Amino acid sequence: MQQAFSSLISVSNKIQIVGDQYCEPLTSRQYTTMLAVLHLPKDETTFINIAKKLGTTKQNITQLIKSLEKKNFVSIMPSKKDKRSVNICVTDLGMDIMIKCGREGIINFMADIFKDFTKEEVETLWKLLIKLYCFDGVEMDGFEENIEIPNIDMDEEVRVGIEKFLKRRSVK
Repeated sequence: MQQAFSSLISVSNKIQIVGDQYCEPLTSRQYTTMLAVLHLPKDETTFINIAKKLGTTKQNITQLIKSLEKKNFVSIMPSKKDKRSVNICVTDLGMDIMIKCGREGIINFMADIFKDFTKEEVETLWKLLIKLYCFDGVEMDGFEENIEIPNIDMDEEVRVGIEKFLKRRSVK
């Protein structure tokens, strides 16, 4: 168990460090945070809801959002639902950066990470990660649902992304 736990931490750290190289000017954590914002309803993009989506703390998310706000990739606005709360919104610049990182970095990163995995192994890993996440009775709120991105044909983006992913895997 100690080996599995230590390996899990090491893999997580390595994925984050290497992922940062694929996501510039974002870190992999910033990219994922912005992705979480896009996967939440617009009026529910609070620090707490983003933290829940990512399985982390409000303090961690606050730090990430503040760094994204300094880069003008997100904006923080008063909540229309709750005067004590704020909502996070991905700016047009942030959306452009996310699309660029997704098209040019994340697809390549995923292809490189999973280059030696079969489809079945990736599916098994996904199921095991979900099971591991739920060790404390809290279910994972993943990123399964599709998101709407203005002026982007998501079906075409997915198709092109899969082609690029498969091509990169076959070259290596």
